[in-house]
Amino acid sequence: MTRMLILSALADPTRRRIVELLAAGELRSGEIAGRFQISAPAISQHLKVLKQARLVRARVEAQHRVYQLDPAGFTELDQWLHGITHFWHARLEALQRELRKPVEVKSRATRRNRRHGR
Repeated sequence: MTRMLILSALADPTRRRIVELLAAGELRSGEIAGRFQISAPAISQHLKVLKQARLVRARVEAQHRVYQLDPAGFTELDQWLHGITHFWHARLEALQRELRKPVEVKSRATRRNRRHGR
């Protein structure tokens, strides 16, 4: 369930941008809001979604909320992506092995002769 929250949260470009900002270091909610052309309450809603998905966490510092990335959500996302990558990697390796097998080429005349018993 959390994976779906994570993917849903990251589907929004504003939330992805917030995550990118926080990847550079923690920020107060007002500092985050100041970097967007949308209202502070809208940013607050985006932060709420990111917190529910465990992608960010906040701590109270005096009268401010300071946000930072939450490793828990990213660990879960990384584990899921690893499983998906492993799934495709194994299949692509199998395809590559099949494509590298020598191909027996038979001429049309040989195949025609075999069909007609010659």
